[in-house]
Amino acid sequence: MPPIDLPVEGTTARDEPVRLRALVDGEERPDASSPWDDWGIFDLPPGSDPEHGRAMVEVAGPTGWQPVGDLSWHGVLYGPNLASRGVSIGIALRADARGRGIGAVAQGLLAAALHRAGVHRVEASTDVANTAEQRALERAGFHREGVLRGAQVRADGRHDLVLYACLPGEATAR
Repeated sequence: MPPIDLPVEGTTARDEPVRLRALVDGEERPDASSPWDDWGIFDLPPGSDPEHGRAMVEVAGPTGWQPVGDLSWHGVLYGPNLASRGVSIGIALRADARGRGIGAVAQGLLAAALHRAGVHRVEASTDVANTAEQRALERAGFHREGVLRGAQVRADGRHDLVLYACLPGEATAR
């Protein structure tokens, strides 16, 4: 996985500054729990994916940058060569940071940073019922590609996901 340059900054449509920075090992993540993350049992050992990364999502406040969530990413392969590698991203935001355009900006910033690092395909998936995240991905420059039937298991059973992807030049990092 190529390294990406962080921090990167952008602004929402409401001119709210947003920054992505490297997540420090052991740093506490903001509580970004939502109906979409009730995973039940975690059965993958920590560090089982060697090609992953994390970034803190922050917004500018009266006392400086405040953490409001985090992004993660990991490599996905579509063939036996490095040119067939993509990166899947995910975001979690505190409840008070949702609906302000922060997620769209953060995901667009990360996609653009990954493209600059040489990644051709950046993808994200979300529950078919999570229409707010679908709108955020579209505002970030991602294109809906289809439904992954029964792809994700959470505490209440299997869920269908909508797959989105962004190619170089499509991210709308502000």
